[in-house]
Amino acid sequence: MGAERSFAKEVEQLRAGDGDVFFGEGILAVTKGLLQSGVAYVGGYQGAPVSHLIDVLVDAEDLMTELGMHVETCANEAAAAAMLGASINYPLRGAVTWKSIVGTNVAADGLSNLCSPGVMGGALIVVGEDYGEGASIIQERTLAMAMKSTIWLMDPRPDLQNIVDMVEHSFEMSEASNSPVMMQLRIRSCHVQGEFIAKDNVSPDVGTKNKFADPAVFEYDKLAHPPVTFSHEKLKVSARLPAAQRYIVEHGLNELIEGEQNSVGIIVQGGIYNILMRRLHVMGLADAFGNSQIPILVLNVTHPLVPDQITDFCAGKNAVLMVEEGNPEFMEHQVNTMLRKADLNTSLHGKDVLPAAGEYTADVLQEGLVSFLELAMPTGLNKSGIQDLVARSNDARSGGKISLGQTSPPRPPQFCTGCPERPVFSAIKIIEQEVGKVHISADIGCHAFATFEPFSMGNSILGYGMSLASAAAVAPFQQRRSISIMGDGGFWHNGLTSGVVSTMLNAGDSILIIMQNGYTSATGQQFIPNSAAGRHKEPPGMDIGKTLKGLGVPWMKTIRTYSVSVMVDTLREALTTDVPGLKVIIADGECQLARQRRLRGENALKLERGERVVTPRFGVDDEICSGDHACIRLSGCPSLGIKDNPNPLKSDPVATVEPSCVGCGLCGEVTHAATLCPSFYQVEKVTNPGAFESMMQSLRKGTISMLGGGK
Repeated sequence: MGAERSFAKEVEQLRAGDGDVFFGEGILAVTKGLLQSGVAYVGGYQGAPVSHLIDVLVDAEDLMTELGMHVETCANEAAAAAMLGASINYPLRGAVTWKSIVGTNVAADGLSNLCSPGVMGGALIVVGEDYGEGASIIQERTLAMAMKSTIWLMDPRPDLQNIVDMVEHSFEMSEASNSPVMMQLRIRSCHVQGEFIAKDNVSPDVGTKNKFADPAVFEYDKLAHPPVTFSHEKLKVSARLPAAQRYIVEHGLNELIEGEQNSVGIIVQGGIYNILMRRLHVMGLADAFGNSQIPILVLNVTHPLVPDQITDFCAGKNAVLMVEEGNPEFMEHQVNTMLRKADLNTSLHGKDVLPAAGEYTADVLQEGLVSFLELAMPTGLNKSGIQDLVARSNDARSGGKISLGQTSPPRPPQFCTGCPERPVFSAIKIIEQEVGKVHISADIGCHAFATFEPFSMGNSILGYGMSLASAAAVAPFQQRRSISIMGDGGFWHNGLTSGVVSTMLNAGDSILIIMQNGYTSATGQQFIPNSAAGRHKEPPGMDIGKTLKGLGVPWMKTIRTYSVSVMVDTLREALTTDVPGLKVIIADGECQLARQRRLRGENALKLERGERVVTPRFGVDDEICSGDHACIRLSGCPSLGIKDNPNPLKSDPVATVEPSCVGCGLCGEVTHAATLCPSFYQVEKVTNPGAFESMMQSLRKGTISMLGGGK
């Protein structure tokens, strides 16, 4: 689907048949599970950690055609959710995927209207749960959406065979209860490595090769529309919920691990199972094969819970620990209510010994387990022995660390070396020195890295493609025009309607900069409407400039991003022009990662053919460099560093260009635009030079040698 990598190897594995051993990672197990379930259609919108579910299926188009399955690369998550409407009227199994919770929020309207009438064919939503300190999104939980809309939520134990089984059960439970099912996959679940025994792929009963002769018979009850919506809500509780709970019990979706310490127990979300078992192993309370001294109820389905299953597990125990990642503690409240209604005196622990919010890492979970055991005081456990094992584990993990003598500085993510978006923020920084500070409305995407130093630009981030919309209430109160930043992916995802159309409708007087590189780069360089070539190797044919012109945008310019001085002049004009209305600057520049991958391949072929290859490189003249490092502060390029000044009469270190330079030319452009010292120079490394170049090189070397006294 994108330019970042090929999935040819994964595609071949998808053809594995009954009894074959499938090796790979979690998200590929999900993909294979979809094919084994006879899915008729799959759609989605890219987002880590589930981007390559759709990427692989797009690359497997020949296989999908053979099976009669349809794959849709959706414009956004709302479009993907709306696809599942096919399962309302037809016995079609469908699956969609996106990054949660942000993607789930975008899709919320479609999901709610899907859940009201329910589904006939199995409907599965595969969401990548990105939660914790290392997450790239807001800290919210998919469980909240599942609970409020009555979507059953799978949280499978991170084992490939279990993941595949849960995919297949998801469709069956969806059809048994006429409700959509969500599968929540944490990052570790998506990337866990392993194997499972494959089954044959199953062609859907109705697919692209054997289509319906007639459309579905009209049934008003299938519409999410009054007056039937009230009866839908009653059905969720009276029919669909009990059906789902029966399916969970009858098919053993949740797993019970027996243990000899019957006075205590642990209830855990399936996705955290591996971390829990590893910590219990370290504490001497479990072995490496999944056997535990403490009884454990593993919830591969976290919504709905089955009251009898919970109370049966807790009955006769003095205390139970609920391991529920995230806030609020929805499941802990439910379990507590079930215990009280069953008149059980079992003490329930959870957020009292575990953090109220944040990711449950190994260290966090271990501390919570120790605290729980101290409170529960189960008989027969060697408390001092456990503490000794924990201490030794901590010592072993810290023993290999190198003491720096001081706290390591934070290292937030940054633009890639040579990124075409960095020059735009250099230009904004230069123009702000002239006109003063400007309100910057930031957005989701690589350009959000400008919120970090050395730029520190961006007053708000409200959602993908929503920067211009979020500036709507700010612009009227600013003496200077506000600047909104969005990528071309964000423009097509949401920015066109929520930002541009809304601003035009209200005659807003703002500036919008669209970073145009032809991909959704941050998620793996998937194709978008303005890509040079789409999934079928043909250009999709949509153009941002023509689209904006068609909407009547009164002021618009397209600028090469690396032309910093031109960008500065354009920004100055946009900030001061008398032209009313929206001003759009299309900052055009190919993603440097995509460019370097492309050039490596092209240059390798040229070298094989003995053709001329030129590689640009930049450097700094030590004698000219003033040592004020304004070039670094204005660009922040990772290839710009400092070194000791070779001049013994000068103490300030000079700038230097590191070998990681890709020759984008930004350093020189910035020094020119900001009128800094002319210390940068460009050289070209020529491989396989022509006869004339070789002759000129020999002449230059001879002349330099002669002028240097023959040295």
